Amino acid sequence: MAQTERLERLIADQAGECCDTDVAARVAELDDLRTEAALDRGDDDVGVFGALANETRYRIVRLLAAADGELCVCEFDPLLDVSESAISHALSDLTGAGLVARRKEGKWRYYRTTDRAEALLAAVDEPEVDR
Repeated sequence: MAQTERLERLIADQAGECCDTDVAARVAELDDLRTEAALDRGDDDVGVFGALANETRYRIVRLLAAADGELCVCEFDPLLDVSESAISHALSDLTGAGLVARRKEGKWRYYRTTDRAEALLAAVDEPEVDR
């Protein structure tokens, strides 16, 4: 029960008393919370957030969202102060994370944001009200 010692103190502080049944009930509630939180998705979710954690990749997603359509890979070069190789690598990472979709037309590749990227940007752009 050493793992739940602090939990016992919390329950006792909140309810005025605590017994093993109270602790077991709360642990069961917390287990349900773990399931509801879908923690097993962690690797996928971390990959998405990690893709946006790089300034070049973040700027690419912002540019694509502002473009309201597609941009050719060559159109990023004058917009970003990074090498073509860095742009290609960033686009590959963003595509792998499901934030950008691409299509090939002849020798050109065109990119656009996905619904997932649009939703994340909308959440980031939402005014902060709960501070």
